[in-house]
Amino acid sequence: MNQLEKILILSPHTDDGEIGAGGAIARFIEEGKEIYYVAFSSCEASVPEGFPVDILKKECKKATGILGIKPENVILMDYEVRMFPLHRQSILDDMIALNKEIGPDLILVPSSNDTHQDHQVIYAEALRAFKKTSSIWGYEHPWNNLTFTTDIFVKLEERHIMKKIEAMKQYKSQNFRTYFDEKYIKALAYVRGAQVDYTFAEAFELIRLLVR
Repeated sequence: MNQLEKILILSPHTDDGEIGAGGAIARFIEEGKEIYYVAFSSCEASVPEGFPVDILKKECKKATGILGIKPENVILMDYEVRMFPLHRQSILDDMIALNKEIGPDLILVPSSNDTHQDHQVIYAEALRAFKKTSSIWGYEHPWNNLTFTTDIFVKLEERHIMKKIEAMKQYKSQNFRTYFDEKYIKALAYVRGAQVDYTFAEAFELIRLLVR
């Protein structure tokens, strides 16, 4: 981990990065890592009735701020939700530009077995854009994963989990989703921790490892 100073979170939609890696992000920031966060869609087409169409952008800025990500390191793009397969080349071009601008040591992306079409595109294009320059880990979304390989366990303290929970609470437009429930977030972190005798953990798939 000493080699991984710049970490780039690739979140297909606002909230995906926090759901899959919020605890690890909190720990990495505590350790002084430089964290960048990119969401490719704010899902305006699927915002619940009664909320402004840009609500997820506002909620994402609050959530990433609670985790400790600098506002200038949060990039919010405007690809249409569920339409990423139509824009693969443009998304790849964006990632290549991000690689040149940031030069990240580690990329966090949806896992290779994520069934959501937008998540699949972010995984595949990230592999193309970063495979020669960055280590790549896949984060977990159990409701999207037919299978998930637990190659990497990031040990977390309760304060990291609580910061993740507080960040997720900022998504008031999404609080009807079961995976935003505080009990679910704690339970999954407890299960992953129990697998390796930690109190809490987040697990990741190892997609690419570059040791310099």
